Amino acid sequence: MQVSSSTILRRLSRRTRHMSLFSRRQIGRRATYRLGGILVGLLAVGFAGAADHVDLWRQQLVAAVGGPVMLLLAPGGLAASIWLTRRHAPGARGSGIPQVIATLHMTDAGAIDSVLSWRNAIGKMAITLLGLFCGASIGREGPTVQIGATLMHLLGRRLGVGEASARRALILAGGAAGVSAAFNRPLAGIVFAIEERSHSFESRTSGTMLTAVILSGLTSLAIVGNYSYFGHADAALPVGAAWIAAPLCAVAGGVAVGLFSALLVRFAYGLPGSLGRAGAAHPVLFAALCGVLLAILGLLSGGLIYGTGYQQARHIVDGSAHLPASFFALKFAGSLISYCSGIPGGIFAPSLAVGAGIGGWVAHFLPQAAPGMVVLLGMAAYFSAVVQAPLTATVIVMEMTDNQQVTVALLATSFLAFGISRLICRRPGRCGILARC
Repeated sequence: MQVSSSTILRRLSRRTRHMSLFSRRQIGRRATYRLGGILVGLLAVGFAGAADHVDLWRQQLVAAVGGPVMLLLAPGGLAASIWLTRRHAPGARGSGIPQVIATLHMTDAGAIDSVLSWRNAIGKMAITLLGLFCGASIGREGPTVQIGATLMHLLGRRLGVGEASARRALILAGGAAGVSAAFNRPLAGIVFAIEERSHSFESRTSGTMLTAVILSGLTSLAIVGNYSYFGHADAALPVGAAWIAAPLCAVAGGVAVGLFSALLVRFAYGLPGSLGRAGAAHPVLFAALCGVLLAILGLLSGGLIYGTGYQQARHIVDGSAHLPASFFALKFAGSLISYCSGIPGGIFAPSLAVGAGIGGWVAHFLPQAAPGMVVLLGMAAYFSAVVQAPLTATVIVMEMTDNQQVTVALLATSFLAFGISRLICRRPGRCGILARC
C-alpha cells in the first residue's frame, strides 16, 4: 500500500506540532509545574510558621500552668485529633509520604482523588497543628509532602492534564516540592524526586518536574531567607581512628529503625489480645490512652520530647546544651506512641532529633572523634533508615548543618544504616506504615 507524499507531510506536521516546545499542551504543562511549585512554596512557608507558633503556645501554656497540664492536654488533644480525622478527613492519617508513594502506583483515578483531595490536605494541616499543640512527637514535613502533591494533582486536573504518566509526574513533583520548601533546601527536593522516581516509575518530564521543585525552594528562600535549621557545623572526620564513628552510628541507627519499623508493621495489623480488640473498637479512647503515655514520657524528660524536636536537635548539634543520654530513647518512644495513635503527622523532624540523640550518645564512647561530627552521623543514619532514601538523607543533613566537609562519611553511614534496617525488618518502615493507609 503506497502512501502519498502529501499524507506523509501532514502526519509529520501533526507530530511536529505535538512535540513542539510551543504547542498548547506543552505550554500548559510547563505552566502547571511552575505555578504549582510557587504555590507549594507559599503553603509550606505558611505551614511552617503556623507550626512554630503552636509549639510556642504550648510552651507558654506549660510555663504558666505547669508540666502536669499535659496529662490533660495530650490525651484530650490526641483524642480530638483522631475523632476529627476519622470523621472529616480519613485520608489524612499517617505521615503523608506513604500516601503520596501509594498514589504513584495507583491506576484508579477515583482512588487517587480519594487520597489527594482538598478535604484531606486541609484536614492534615489543621490536625497536625492541633497535634503539635498537644505535645505529639510529630513533624510537619511529611504532611507538607502530601499537601504539595495534592495541590499539584488538583491543579493538573484543573488544567486538563489527562495522561497517567503526566499525572504521576505531577504528584511526584508536588511531593518533592514539598520537601524542598519544608526544609528550605531545593537540592534536597531534587534528590528526593530523583531517588523516588528511580524505583517508582520512569518519567519523560524530568526537566519540567524539577523546575517545580526549584521554584518551590526558591519561593521559600525568598520569603524566609537562606538559613540552616541547625546552624553551621564545622566538624570534620579526618581519616584515622575517628572513622569508627561511621559504622557505630550506622549500626545504632539501623537497629533502632529496624525495631521501629517492625513495631509499626506489627501495629498495622492490630495489637494482640484484648488491648488490640479494644483499640480497634474504640479508636478515640485508644488515642487518649496514647496521650496519657506521651504525657508521662514528657514529664520524665522534662518536656523535651514534645513537638518536632528541632530545638533539641539544634542544641545537640551545636553543643549549646547537654541533654541526658535517655533523650533519644524517650523521643523514640514518644514518636512511636504518637504515630501508633493514628493522628496525622510526619516523622522527618522527630527522626532527626532521635538521630541527633543517638549520635550524642555514641560520641561519649569516642573521645578521639569530634562530638559534633558524630552527632551528624547519627542523624544521617537514623533518618536514612526511616525514610528509606540514603541520598536524600545525606543531602538534607548536609544542607541543614551547612557542612560539606563530611559528605563521604554521611553517605557511607546512610547506606550502611539503610542496609542494616532492612536486614532487621524486610518490610521497610514506610511500607509498614502503608499497611495502615
